[in-house]
Amino acid sequence: MGNRAIQMTKVCPKRCTMDLNVMMMPANVVAALLALIPYLAAAFFPDRVCEWARRLPMWLQLLCASLLCLPYVLVASAAGIFHWGWFALYALLPVGVACLLGTAGHGGSRNDAGNWREFLVLAVLGLAVDLRWFEAAWPAHLAIFNKMLLLDAGIYGFIVLRDLEGTGFDLRLRLSDVATGLKELAWYTPIALALGLGLGFLHLHVGWPGVAPIAGAWLFTFFFIALPEELFFRGWLQNLLERRMGRYPALLVTAALFGLSHFNKRAQHFNWRYVLLAAVAGVFYGRAWRRDRRVGASAITHASVDTIWSLWLR
Repeated sequence: MGNRAIQMTKVCPKRCTMDLNVMMMPANVVAALLALIPYLAAAFFPDRVCEWARRLPMWLQLLCASLLCLPYVLVASAAGIFHWGWFALYALLPVGVACLLGTAGHGGSRNDAGNWREFLVLAVLGLAVDLRWFEAAWPAHLAIFNKMLLLDAGIYGFIVLRDLEGTGFDLRLRLSDVATGLKELAWYTPIALALGLGLGFLHLHVGWPGVAPIAGAWLFTFFFIALPEELFFRGWLQNLLERRMGRYPALLVTAALFGLSHFNKRAQHFNWRYVLLAAVAGVFYGRAWRRDRRVGASAITHASVDTIWSLWLR
């Protein structure tokens, strides 16, 4: 289960309008486009992006990573909260990631078992997002930029520079992705219902919000929650662990870590019910990914679970 469910039908209209107005400020719109371009380019045109980047000399490849600070400059300047310390972080952290991952596979194979550099990058990026280390840099309601920029740094490092084999981050979806995603959803749903209702974590709500809200909630969840988390946990973490531990241990360890990443969600204390349900869900997300090694398949399962939960079981 994801850690930020969509509440489109429950948000106060006044606050929603205010948030939308803030997001639609010209500087914020440009910043959003700059943050989304690397994400979507790598998802829809992975070969072209990699080919373009590898034509550049190494020093320029690393320098390009620092451009990820531009969304911070635009958003923070427009909000009047620009700080040189945060600027340095968003300029230098992606370069550090690029340096580590650019040398991670040096002299090795795209399909090797990885090394400490890759796991260090995963630990830093994962903890920074989960513990919200850098969200204070952003205006209220715009902290999603932090997650997107760290994701972009990982994409540039793992996919473009490291050229990690078997990631499966490709949004040119196939029918097999949909079939696999929905199959794992069907397997997980009765388990989640029995476990969640029995623990008092899930609460059934009867109602039909309409096709548009359901589709909107699913698409938002797919692109901004499910895909980033599936790329991190399955495309990168499970992918690397499989080569060291084997398929089943990697599946279970990744699912457990995915569950633990939800420990502080929707509660002030350790939310063990959420952790348990998320860990079980992680097993089915991992199964969906490893079927054809496609992030799109596991993201379909993930987005569907989150949408059902947020609209009818929260």
